[in-house]
Amino acid sequence: MPPVYRGPFGKPQAERLLWRAGFGPRPGEAERLAKHGLHGAVHSLTHPGRERLRGPKPHDDNGHPLAPNDAWGHDQLWWLDRMVRTTQPLAERMTLVWHDWFATSQDGVGPARLMLRQNRLFRRHALGSFSTLLTEVTHDPAMLLWLSGVDNEKDAPNENYGREMMELFTIGADRGGYTEHDVREQARALTGWRSDWDDNLGPVNFRYDKRRHDPGVKKIFGKKGHFDWRDSCRLCVHHRLHPSFFVTKLWSYFIPTAPPAATRRELEQLYVHHGFAVRPVVEAILLHPALYRGPRMVKSPALYTAGLLRALRRGIDTEAWTWLMSLAGQQLFYPPNVAGWDDTRWLDTATYRARWMIASQAIEKRQLKPDKAKLPDNASKLLARAEGFLGQPVLTGQTHAELKHFAKRALGDANAKWKKEQYPALIENALRQLMASSPDLQTC
Repeated sequence: MPPVYRGPFGKPQAERLLWRAGFGPRPGEAERLAKHGLHGAVHSLTHPGRERLRGPKPHDDNGHPLAPNDAWGHDQLWWLDRMVRTTQPLAERMTLVWHDWFATSQDGVGPARLMLRQNRLFRRHALGSFSTLLTEVTHDPAMLLWLSGVDNEKDAPNENYGREMMELFTIGADRGGYTEHDVREQARALTGWRSDWDDNLGPVNFRYDKRRHDPGVKKIFGKKGHFDWRDSCRLCVHHRLHPSFFVTKLWSYFIPTAPPAATRRELEQLYVHHGFAVRPVVEAILLHPALYRGPRMVKSPALYTAGLLRALRRGIDTEAWTWLMSLAGQQLFYPPNVAGWDDTRWLDTATYRARWMIASQAIEKRQLKPDKAKLPDNASKLLARAEGFLGQPVLTGQTHAELKHFAKRALGDANAKWKKEQYPALIENALRQLMASSPDLQTC
C-alpha cells in the first residue's frame, strides 16, 4: 500500500485537504473536519451522503433564475453554483478533473444542453470505474461532435478520437505505447456513430448504426479481432502502460510534484486490483504524505472563485463571474484545446489582474462604509476582523506580518479627527482585498 501521512492533522492540514479535494472550506468547516482525524476526514469526502445544494439559489443580474440551456454564460454560472453550494465537494471537484481530462469545448459542440449532459456524465461517474467512464465518454454526444465521432464511418475513417483516446486519455504520448498503425485501426474500430439535424435543436438522435461500422478484422496493440468501439475502450484500459499513465495524471490534479517511483507502482497495483476503480486511488492520494508536506499549488480561476464565495457564504447573484473567470484564464466548458488547461500557467501579469478583480467583486457587496462603520483604531483588531470576514483562512507568518504592518502604517497616517473616524473602515476594506489576493489565498 502507498505510504500514509503520520504528522499532525489540525486546521492547516484539513484546510489544504478541502482545497485539494474540493473548493475550499466554508467558515468553521476545516476545524470540524480536523476533529475527524486524517482517515475520517478523507472517508467523509470520498463517501459523502446524499448531495444537497446549500445556500441561496442562483440568479442573474436582474434576479431571474439562470437559464443554462439558453442564455450565454449561464451554463458556466450553473456549474459554478454547484461548486459553491455542493455538499459533495470531492465529487464536484472530480467532475472538473474529468472535464479537463476529456477536454471538450462548446466551441466545437454547439448546444449548451449537450455540454451539460456531458457534465452530468462526469459527475455520475466521478469516483466510479474509469473503464465505464471511458466507455460512456466515447459515445457521449458532445464528444462525438468534438472529436468527429459522428463523421467516422467505414468508407472514410476519422482518426481524431482514436488518437486522442490513446494519447491524452489512457496511454500517453511518446511512451512507445502505440503506433500510427494502431491509430488507423482504432479509427476503424470506432466507426458507426451518427446523428440527425433538427433546425431548432441542432444535432439530435445520436445512435450507433451498424451499416456505418467497419466489421473487418483490425490489429490493435498486436491483437487481432473484429473490434468495435467497446473493444477499442477495453484494449486501451487493459494496455500495459495505462495504469502508470492513469495514476500519474490523476496524482497531478492533487499534488504538484511527481509521485515517487515506489508510490506510483503501489498506486498502479491498487488501481488494477480494484478493477480500474477511481475512488481507491483518490483515497490513497489524499492520505499520502506528499499532499500535506509538499509544495503549494496555484488555484485555478474556478477553484479560486468558488472558494472565495464559499468562504463568504455568497451565492451566484451576478453574471460577472463568467467574464471575470475568462479574463483569469479559465472559461468553464471552453478548455483551450483537447489537452485541457495548462495548470503551470495560471498566473501571469494579465491573469493576476483578473484575480484581483475577482476578489474585489466577491467582497464589494459587503464593503464597510467609512462614514457609518465604528471600528477600533487598532491594527491587530482590524486584521482579526478581516480574517473573520474571509472565514479565518490559514495565513503564513510573513503574510500576517505584512498585513499587520500595512494596517499600522495606514493608521499612523490618521492625523485628523475625520481620518481617525473613517480610516479604520477603509483599512479593513483594504485588508480584505489584500488578504483575498495574497499568495496564501491564491495557492493551497
